[in-house]
Amino acid sequence: MRDSAALVAAILNTVVDGIITLHSHGGIVETVNPAAEQMFGYSAADLVGQDFGMLIPELARGQQQASLEDYLASDAARAIGRGREVIGRRKDGSLFPLEIAASEMWLGGQRYFTGILRDITARQQAEAALLKAGALQSAISNSANFSSIATDARGVIQIFNVGAERMLGYTAADVIDQITPADISDPQELIARAGILSVEFATPIAPGFEALVFKASRGIGDVYELTYIRKDGSRLPAEVSVTSLRDPLGATIGYLLIGTDNTERKRVEAERALLDQVLQDKNAELESARCVAERANLAKSEFLSSMSHELRTPLSAILGFAQLIESGTPQPTILQKRSIDQILKAGWYLLELINEILDLALIESGKLSLSVEPVSLSEVMYECEAMVEAQALRRGIGVAFSSLEMPCFVNADRTRVKQVLINLLSNAIKYNRIGGTVTVECTPHLPDSIRISVRDTGAGLTPSQLAQLFQPFNRLGQKANDEEGTGIGLVVCKRLVELMGGVIGVESTVGKGCVFWIELDLSSAAQTVAQVLELAPLVQAKVGGDTALHTVLYVEDNPANLMLVEDLVARRTDIRLLSARDGKRGIEIARASLPDVILMDINLPGISGVRALRILAEDPATAHIPVVALSANAIPRDIEKGLEAGFFRYLTKPIKVNEFMETLDVALRFAHAELARTAREEQA
Repeated sequence: MRDSAALVAAILNTVVDGIITLHSHGGIVETVNPAAEQMFGYSAADLVGQDFGMLIPELARGQQQASLEDYLASDAARAIGRGREVIGRRKDGSLFPLEIAASEMWLGGQRYFTGILRDITARQQAEAALLKAGALQSAISNSANFSSIATDARGVIQIFNVGAERMLGYTAADVIDQITPADISDPQELIARAGILSVEFATPIAPGFEALVFKASRGIGDVYELTYIRKDGSRLPAEVSVTSLRDPLGATIGYLLIGTDNTERKRVEAERALLDQVLQDKNAELESARCVAERANLAKSEFLSSMSHELRTPLSAILGFAQLIESGTPQPTILQKRSIDQILKAGWYLLELINEILDLALIESGKLSLSVEPVSLSEVMYECEAMVEAQALRRGIGVAFSSLEMPCFVNADRTRVKQVLINLLSNAIKYNRIGGTVTVECTPHLPDSIRISVRDTGAGLTPSQLAQLFQPFNRLGQKANDEEGTGIGLVVCKRLVELMGGVIGVESTVGKGCVFWIELDLSSAAQTVAQVLELAPLVQAKVGGDTALHTVLYVEDNPANLMLVEDLVARRTDIRLLSARDGKRGIEIARASLPDVILMDINLPGISGVRALRILAEDPATAHIPVVALSANAIPRDIEKGLEAGFFRYLTKPIKVNEFMETLDVALRFAHAELARTAREEQA
């Protein structure tokens, strides 16, 4: 008897299901096994003698007695091994699903119930997952967005979903157990995808399909671009992934092909390829056009340079000799003076016209090069004041420049900013009233810029005239008066200011004159007052009382130009002039006589002036001699190239007498300083 009791105790202590016995009267817990303790979180001592309803909430709601009578297992339930599903409550208050099966027993004339309790949380989760998987499988099978084709291990179709039916025009009945995917695909494409066709398969594979099966059997979900053949014989591009299906032991039991219709993507790709080709063709056309334009611009630049030289050469003689006659001895008669004035007036006007047309052409072609650097505004103002002084005196116009309180530097091209200001000043003088005034003011505009204003007291401009400003060859109705002009000066000014990063504008009131202004960026590279003062002597210095004879060599092939310089130098008793008609002869004379200064034309017969300069610079005997270019090649690009080649200065024809003389003096002073330095080095 004791052995039987021990056996029963052992069984109760080892089973995984919870077992609780209740007294039928009142539902009081009599015994609890360890599995029930673990299931509910109570100890046996906590439960024995307690109402069973504390473990089953539906019994604790007072709807029925805490009894297991209603949970007695039926014969059917016993047959399938299932009990009744209820909700249990643990000691911590959490709820969980239970399956309970109750049985009845009598001991000592007392009725008891035994309840076998099983936690079915995991089972319900598994069932939910299976239900979800089934719903997903059904959704895949019934999806019309892609084709789903499954085969057995031999490659024969077993599943053909709605998407496949819609895509290919077959019904499932047409294909299941009837054909393989190779029958509805282009076999040549399948074979081409294989790469390996010598593999032996244990089971027969549909011809052409073995390529896909071989790769799928490796467990790789390969994606192919295939051509599907519809039931009506038409074709469509498809993107198909192939995956092997395996049983729990790893054996291949079939293959799954998921496909999408690639027709739209192929259409988009074709359109994109066509667009790319069109763009490539267009880019090629644009590149060709750009090359043509660059060649045209290069040809244009060369033409402009050549035309400038050809126009300036005869004009140089006209203006040069007219200036000689005007300042010669004896003085010309009144009638001669009037004729000379007309020659000079027409000549300088023609030169201005040539300069402005060439400038505008260079700007419009994008070939104008600027050297933007810190420029002293006070220096530029000083030079401009000196240049317009004579014009203002002739017309009785007073010109006043406001002084700058401290050195001011702007980011600009020095030559071009002077050109702009001279143009604005000349216009202010030209179109002013007799006895009028011109005022130049510099005022800060923004924290990093300055405004330069040129104010006149002329007739002013109407709103309609203001609207036509900065238009090429538009002189605003001035053609009928005596004032000469090209009508493109302001256009050039506007382009130059904008190329230097500035702004130009105008304000006017009829009867009260105009205010033309430009705004330029201030330079961040501060320069000291000492640097400014160092530049002044260079501009203002004159030849002193040194009466020593200096030698100047002029290399020029044009007789008129040579004659002009000879006549100019003849006025200097301290200069002896030598001449040569070509570059080679000039080099010979330079080596033999070692002149103090050499004047060099650029376009010479034989070798050019640039080549002659290079030869002289390479010869230690002549390398120290300053060589001044004197050329009709007056385009800024030509001047820059000349200075880069090593010319001491670069003067353009027609010659301006004062500029020529000043440059000659500067070159002579430089030559004298070089000789003194050389002598000191030899003594040391």
